[in-house]
This record gives sequence, structure tokens and C-alpha cells, in this order.
Amino acid sequence: MYKPLIPIATTLFLVAGQTLADDAVLRAKAENAGLKPIPLAYQQVNDNALSQEKLELGWMLFFDPRLSASGLISCNTCHNLSTGGDDNLPTSVGHGWQKGQRNAPTVLNSVFNKAQFWDGRAPDLKEQAKGPVQAGVEMANTPATVIQTLNSMPEYVERFQRAFPGEADPVTFDNMAKAIEVFEVTLITPNGPFDQWLRGNDDALTDAQKAGLELFVDKGCTACHNGVNVGGQGYFPFGLIKKPGADILPPEDKGRFEVTHTVSDEYVFRAAPLRNVSLTAPYFHSGQVWDLRQAVSVMALAQLGVALNDEQAGLIADFLRSLEGEQPHIGYPVLPVETATTPKPRL
Repeated sequence: MYKPLIPIATTLFLVAGQTLADDAVLRAKAENAGLKPIPLAYQQVNDNALSQEKLELGWMLFFDPRLSASGLISCNTCHNLSTGGDDNLPTSVGHGWQKGQRNAPTVLNSVFNKAQFWDGRAPDLKEQAKGPVQAGVEMANTPATVIQTLNSMPEYVERFQRAFPGEADPVTFDNMAKAIEVFEVTLITPNGPFDQWLRGNDDALTDAQKAGLELFVDKGCTACHNGVNVGGQGYFPFGLIKKPGADILPPEDKGRFEVTHTVSDEYVFRAAPLRNVSLTAPYFHSGQVWDLRQAVSVMALAQLGVALNDEQAGLIADFLRSLEGEQPHIGYPVLPVETATTPKPRL
């Protein structure tokens, strides 16, 4: 059974004695720039009350490859909770060994994003959960087949009834997505070194990380990378000052333009959330940069017009490593067994 859906019990660090003046000044600068610690309780989401029954159902569905046409691909395939919530590939491999167009973002802390996907086409996690299931290059399934699959297994039917009580027909595609959303609400990584430091523990960051944080703020990185998730809150042109090469910014992927069809949205993408970024290489929507220091240098030049030297880029990368929080420890669920009416895999 998956862990109970209760507020996270995380140890707060108290400072003994007087806070050092330089830490206090830097902390105020970071807070004024919009940087915030991860909250110590699960977030409520719109139109989807959290419950233990939904959580356990969503946990099972997240790991169930039978939501895909092939019976091989689950949510966890591309958002592997053992590797930072992504697949550590430039672009994901989906149905029939097809390769996706964009790098898979981490699912960790995704509840704090303004919208989901690189182009923000899904307003929340339940809407996002529906996309990959139906995408031909990903799980290549249909809502009707998913519902047929779930209805074919009595345990799933019982779990949907408990998770969505009072509904005449609770096994729906929308309810599948709602259950996965509740599970993903719990996939947060609190109490990282930066969170501890923001809450008053001066020793939680190294001197190099503090220097990197100061550069991160002073150079203007927080104009796009702010909030709880240190990003994920707004949309910005990639190459605002200087466009990267075609290997990093493929000309055929016009980003948010594909959602809005507005010319000003060409090559506009949601600012990447930077929590646990040290675990999620390769970087950018194209997945073409594997080194964190190089990614920092590319962004500084492309977005700010700032050419960082190796030491500066290294210090900012050191700070970004402090955004690695406590990882959720989640076991594999034992899934319901197929029956004679369960749809067969389509490879």
C-alpha cells in the first residue's frame, strides 16, 4: 500500500544564535527575487479533492503499462521516479520505437508549474495525464480502449468505485486522469539544501553555492526562474537576446506557437523548472546539452546576453545542485491481473 495522504512531516531547521549578516542579506535578496521553499504540505488542486483512495488508484495507474496500446509503456517509463522523474534521454522512445519531438520534463514538483508541457498546452496535471496516453508517438492508445481495459479487471472497477463514490459509472477516462493527478501531487522533493537555507539554516549551503545563488540573482536568471519550482511559471522566447544553434533550438519546433498560432509565440517555451535539475540531464526541450555548466552558459548568453566565464558558470551550477531535494521513495504496486476480456497488446 502506498503511503497515506497526509501532510508531510519534514524537520524544520532552527538557527542557533544570531544569523550571519551576509546570509541575511542574501536571503532577503533571494526572497525579493521570488524564490520560495517547497511547502511542507501537499497542494490542493482544482476540481479534484485529494483522498487516500484516489492516491492509491493513481499510484497503480501511473505504473500500469496496459494504459498503452503495446502494454509496454507506463507513465513511469518516461517519468522514471528512480532517475529524477524523467527518462534521461534527449527525447523519449514511444510506441513502435518512435522518438518524441521534445525532452520529457520531470514529473517531480510538477504540481507547482503554471501549466504542463514545454508549450503549456495542458492547464493542469489531470489534463496532462490524458495527452501521452493518446499520442501516437507515445502510448498510442484511445480513451475507449483504456476504459475497456480498466473495466475488464474487477479490482480496478472496485477501486474506481471507492475513489469516486456516488458516481453511476466511475470508470471514465477523466477519472483515470484525476487519480493520476492526485498521485502526482505527492511527488514533491522538499527539504533540499536551498529550502533549509531559505528557512534559516545558514550552513545548508556551501560558500560556492551561496556565491552561485548571488550570481543567479544578480545576473537576472530569476526574471524567468522564480517561485517554488524555480521556473515553470511563465513563457519566454528561447534566444531572447541571441538564438542558440539549430542543434539546441531546432527550427522546425516553434514551441508555444503550435498551441496559440500567434506569431509572437514562435520559439516561445515555458521556463524550465530547475528543481532537481542536477538529476535530469540532458537539458532544454531539444535534450541536446548534457552538462549543467554548459546549459547555464547557453542560457545566460541566449536569454540575458551575458557571457559567463567558466568560474561563474560553475558557481551557478553549484547553486543549482542545492535544489535537489528529498526524493519520494515509492515502491512498485502489484497490479490487477488481466482477464479474458482485457484487450490484447498491439505492437
